[in-house]
Amino acid sequence: MNQKTIIRVIIPAYNEEASIPLVIKDIPSLVSEIIVVNNNSTDRTAQVAAAAGATVLSEPRGGYGFACLKGMEYLSNLEEPTDIVVFLDGDYSDYPEELLLIVAPIIENNVDFVVGSRVARFRESGSMTIPQIFGNWLATSLMTLFFNSRFTDLGPFRAIKYNKLLEINMVDQTYGWTVEMQLKVLKRGFSYAEVPVKYRNRIGVSKVSGTIKGAIFAGVKILTWIFKYGLKK
Repeated sequence: MNQKTIIRVIIPAYNEEASIPLVIKDIPSLVSEIIVVNNNSTDRTAQVAAAAGATVLSEPRGGYGFACLKGMEYLSNLEEPTDIVVFLDGDYSDYPEELLLIVAPIIENNVDFVVGSRVARFRESGSMTIPQIFGNWLATSLMTLFFNSRFTDLGPFRAIKYNKLLEINMVDQTYGWTVEMQLKVLKRGFSYAEVPVKYRNRIGVSKVSGTIKGAIFAGVKILTWIFKYGLKK
């Protein structure tokens, strides 16, 4: 990494008016820019994010992947190059100050990709539902079976070298974004690491695990990506 590493954070946000200013406030000052992608919110998410100092983009198409892709499009048009991209949820379930832990393997050891692993000993009671815990176990177990992967979580708090992010050509528009990234990292032989992180109960209702439809759709998308890549020779 260069002497001055340029780190930008992308935060997809749908109706996170109450939590987004807390997330932005806790992001360490070494971050060059915080980009909040307002994903068709019906509340004041965009206004409060802008007031808190974030760059706010609008993505009217609902979907986590759509929001992340909008953030990447913005990065591609900047004159100042980005070295590391951090993805972080806007619901305050992660601890934004732990971004320093997430980027450390990249800056210090030249690792390509890092996932914040929501390990049980650091998780607040009730912060992950039983279907979430089982889904993570199943997905990462299948990734181990197919790719000899060491991943233990599909956690959304993650960092990746920008040039590697471009190389994997992300396409998922909804719930499969996180697993797509990890599968493509594995398929291309990128170096990766996991960092244990704390996790707390989110502010507001989850758009995925908080609804039966969301949980089922997310599970189907994740398994589809895994079998697509796992069975491809």
